[in-house]
Amino acid sequence: MGFFDKLKKITTNLFSGFTEADEAFFEELEETLILADLGMETALDAVEKLRTRVRKEKLRDQEAVKAALRDILVEMIEVGDTALDTSTTPSVVLFIGVNGVGKTTSIGKIGHAMKTQGKRVLFCAADTFRAAAADQLEIWSQRAGCEIVRQKEGADPGAVLFDALQAAKARGVDTVLCDTAGRLHNKANLMAELAKLSKIIDRECPGYARETLLVLDATTGQNGLIQARTFKETAGLTGIVLTKLDGTAKGGIVVAIARELGVPVKFAGVGEGIDDLKPFDARAYVEAII
Repeated sequence: MGFFDKLKKITTNLFSGFTEADEAFFEELEETLILADLGMETALDAVEKLRTRVRKEKLRDQEAVKAALRDILVEMIEVGDTALDTSTTPSVVLFIGVNGVGKTTSIGKIGHAMKTQGKRVLFCAADTFRAAAADQLEIWSQRAGCEIVRQKEGADPGAVLFDALQAAKARGVDTVLCDTAGRLHNKANLMAELAKLSKIIDRECPGYARETLLVLDATTGQNGLIQARTFKETAGLTGIVLTKLDGTAKGGIVVAIARELGVPVKFAGVGEGIDDLKPFDARAYVEAII
């Protein structure tokens, strides 16, 4: 079974009654894609491109139209390199996002995958604001077989990150995976904290490979897109980790994020298991939902 086979096919009913690619079909497709969380602009753009392609290539049968739609969605999703840049020792990956989206869990699963590839991974518990956040990350570090640097609850996140980076350089760690707070007293404080962490990485690891990954819960749909816009503007993003794709028929949010923000989805999660978060494959994803 393919990794994305748990996803609900968002156009199944539409194509089961397919007769021809006429205007009624295109209108129904627009509505289906909007309901699947592609968003108005992305859905309209996809359907317009399909219209043009059907007309230009004189596509008639169901499979040809389906294949064309798949190609169009893949083109929209493929906006950058989906592989993590871990080309230096150490490399640093900062995980950001609001509380409850699965940041800590994602760190645990990605750390586990790296560990099984023979890499030495260090977790940094820089979410010192949420009660028991470091405890949760420590549980994942044990499960994944990774090291961890943490301090007491309420400690300065910058100090935790500084210690983690020093430890990584001293121990020959391959990658530091850093958890961050998803909520402070207000949005401005949260973004200022993320900016501070970024400056510490720049100062302590200049020229080292680094990523800033936004973790989003797929079930939040268009609200996730709003979150992504805010974080991109204030913290800068190199990629998206999309969790809980199996819990929604609205997985089209992947397309909207990639097209509207120009940020690649690098990992996707379709379950609770330690192996249920994988590097994102646009073609496999689109094949699963169309």
